[in-house]
Amino acid sequence: MSFFHLPKYKLTRESGKMTDFRVENLTKSVGDKTVFSHLNFIIHPLDRIGLIGVNGTGKTTLLDVISGKLGFDGDNSPFFGRNDFKIEYLTQDPKFDENLTIMDTILSDDLPQMQAIKHYEATLLALTNDATNLKLQENLTKIESQMTALNAWEVESQVKTVLSKLKLPDIMMQVKQLSGGQKRRVQLAKALLNPADLLLFDEPTNHLDVETITWLENYLKNSRQTVLFITHDRYFLDNLATRIFELANGDLIEYQGNYQNYLQQKAENDVREMAQYHKNKQLYQQELAWIRKSPQARATKQQARIDRFEDLKKEVQNVTTKDDLAINVATSRIGKKVINFEHVTFAFDDKVILSDFNLLVQNADRIGIVGNNGSGKSTLLNLIDGNLVADSGMIEIGETVKIGYFSQQIRGLDDSKRVINFLQEIADNSQTISGESISIVNLLEQFLFPRTTHGTQISKLSGGEKKRLYLLKILLQQPNVLLLDEPTNDLDIATLTVLENFIQHYQGVVITVSHDRYFLDKVAQKLLVFENGVVTEVHKLYSDYLSDKVFDDKMVARRETVAVVKEKTLEKRRMTYAEKQEWAKIETDIAELEIEIEAITAEMLANGSDFAKLASLQKELDEKNENLLAKYERYDYLAEFE
Repeated sequence: MSFFHLPKYKLTRESGKMTDFRVENLTKSVGDKTVFSHLNFIIHPLDRIGLIGVNGTGKTTLLDVISGKLGFDGDNSPFFGRNDFKIEYLTQDPKFDENLTIMDTILSDDLPQMQAIKHYEATLLALTNDATNLKLQENLTKIESQMTALNAWEVESQVKTVLSKLKLPDIMMQVKQLSGGQKRRVQLAKALLNPADLLLFDEPTNHLDVETITWLENYLKNSRQTVLFITHDRYFLDNLATRIFELANGDLIEYQGNYQNYLQQKAENDVREMAQYHKNKQLYQQELAWIRKSPQARATKQQARIDRFEDLKKEVQNVTTKDDLAINVATSRIGKKVINFEHVTFAFDDKVILSDFNLLVQNADRIGIVGNNGSGKSTLLNLIDGNLVADSGMIEIGETVKIGYFSQQIRGLDDSKRVINFLQEIADNSQTISGESISIVNLLEQFLFPRTTHGTQISKLSGGEKKRLYLLKILLQQPNVLLLDEPTNDLDIATLTVLENFIQHYQGVVITVSHDRYFLDKVAQKLLVFENGVVTEVHKLYSDYLSDKVFDDKMVARRETVAVVKEKTLEKRRMTYAEKQEWAKIETDIAELEIEIEAITAEMLANGSDFAKLASLQKELDEKNENLLAKYERYDYLAEFE
């Protein structure tokens, strides 16, 4: 395995000890565009830094430069660290030798423990296929001794744990046999398992289900890794980050703490900046009046004042207010009849995805579709869009329905065209929700495309910018049913916030496939859960559903443990008087707790946008669930003596 090495490091600590990684005056241009200029920051050991910013501001470029994948401007290295500083980089588009196996791709030959593990696994596999081969048996014994001498058994256990948690198939499979999502998980396993001073992660949660994302959060916290990561997953960002770096306008701003801390600090900064903005705007207006009224006064002695006017003008014009970050596009009228599935069955490659499936979609529905990869979530969207045909049953689409399908694969973007020309081919302008006409120029600006980018060729846009343009193209056609397939992948947090706000005011139907807990909590009023070939309709927030699922799993595990212990150790005896009193009312206690839990859940649904209230209710719900679990365990215990 090869590591990316940073150029020209300067020693800042004693060899073998953890050190700060310093960046000074880092500048990078791509073509005639300066992506960022004179950046200065320090990454401390054990930092977990979330890198955020609007798509196109250079987040991936910064990781590319730090990793050594791209160069930097200037002759002198801006990087300061150890000479042997090692970096592992999880890119969005992994590149591997397609003929290597998963094991050979993941395990580095640079480390003797990894070499021993590879020999052990290969020999073990060969012996499985030829169990009577004495030579193989002797080789396995020698390798096992070598593993013990190198203390490699713990590493081997960690390798198997990571591969299992990332749901990777047989480690002897060749990379070319894997799907795109599996290849990305192979790259993630490689980054996690090989020692590095710094991990660079570009959207690590893409192609991961919620269970795996939660595992990754805990793994990175407990493994004492130093991480700089880009993510759109705000719960992941909030749970993992100890600092936030925000890229904006070629500069980097640092915030201490996690995503919640960032939001609070950002809001406080915005208040201060807006106060200064209003002062500057007043001064700007005064200067404008002076410039207009005093053409004869523009002598050399007034040049300083004219220069100040120009500076103020730029400052005021560059301010972006919250009102600018909004999607204000009208939708087509939608009737009462929207989408109706009746007894629909669909199988793909002999795998049944839907069986006797029924679903009635009504106007203004907000539906989140969740489940493991490959469970059929995207299939449902393709059935609605008409890209797939049901094997049996009926799918009825209302006459007024106009579908906009935001798929995982970008469709219909011509890389040779310029941004504004591409959209003008669809429409010269659009209608706002209030019925007013809005130009394509203004619409692009609402979608965080400044005027300087309108003439840019689509081929020069970042992946996230292309996704944002793709979304705008769909909304420009004024659909009244939005099908969103993993919309949060590659979209920046600012765009997601705008999209969430749009959905909350959208006068149509939204059906979303997503693993993003934060996004679904904000936009989905009910869930379709795909699990083990069954689709269940759930009326609760996604986070609540996940919490309840964890609770149920814990309860099953505890009951099984209690049953085993009782079977081994419990002797038949009579209840005490106190236990008889407890047994007489325990069913009533359980019923009362279940009613209280239902009431709290209903109140949470009614207060879906009040996050302070939700936090308080969630705490109360957790306590009630814990009490209920204890009652269930007590019930099982006392029932043994009946």
